[in-house]
Amino acid sequence: MDLAVLYPVAGMSSRFGGRMKWLIKVGPMGESLIEYSVNQALSAGFNKIIFIVSEQTEPYFKEIFGESYNGAKVYYAFQEFDKVARDCPWGTVDALCSGLSLIDCPTVFCNGDDIYGEDTFRIIAEHFRNGGLEDVAVGYKLLNVLPDEGRVNRGCFKFEDNYVKDLQEIFNVEKGNLAEKGLNEDSLISMNIFGFMPETVKKLNERLVEFKEENKDSRDAECLLPNEVGGLVKGGLRMKVYPTPCKWHGVTNLEDEHVVRAVLVKERKLERY
Repeated sequence: MDLAVLYPVAGMSSRFGGRMKWLIKVGPMGESLIEYSVNQALSAGFNKIIFIVSEQTEPYFKEIFGESYNGAKVYYAFQEFDKVARDCPWGTVDALCSGLSLIDCPTVFCNGDDIYGEDTFRIIAEHFRNGGLEDVAVGYKLLNVLPDEGRVNRGCFKFEDNYVKDLQEIFNVEKGNLAEKGLNEDSLISMNIFGFMPETVKKLNERLVEFKEENKDSRDAECLLPNEVGGLVKGGLRMKVYPTPCKWHGVTNLEDEHVVRAVLVKERKLERY
């Protein structure tokens, strides 16, 4: 059974002085952030890699990954937008659906600047390989991704009997306003790691077309996966949610580079690839 992992890597981060943070070397063996994540996915049983790139980023990723990487086929698709009419791409649903023509098997969408842990990928791989026909999400405790100071946006699950009942992007979450937001420290949140069946990606693409029409005059409206997945769930989509046993690590700001590198050096002893 084929299993694909898809990374949206079309943009660059201003926080890194124009550097592409996915290519920052944080692994103990000199791996870049994206290589470390890809290797975890491949070790968990994925065998197809899809990168959603721009004209600017494609050469860098093709240099590292080419058309085949550690036994897995590598594919590229472009996320494009009208830079005259808009200030940014159309969001995470647009990134996912930019690879629509390449998605012919269960596919995991995940951030290129987060390390999810091999067992997180294995949970999703086993779900599909054991005959699971439903889409799947992996949740993480909110407490573990809240900064000591400052506010963040997080996709937050409501679920029952291990199935998602709702998923919404909650904005400006901080430690002092959890109750106000209807959350607590143990609330399960999404960091954009979802396992989708091809039919679901087609449904999301239909919604994306509607979203673009509804927001055709906006320069910055973004079609966000948590909100659109939540909408499909309310419309009858069955999505199973699993908590992960892994610690997640991400690179958002420049200083995170050194923290993640130290953590991965320490955890290397536990990695199996």
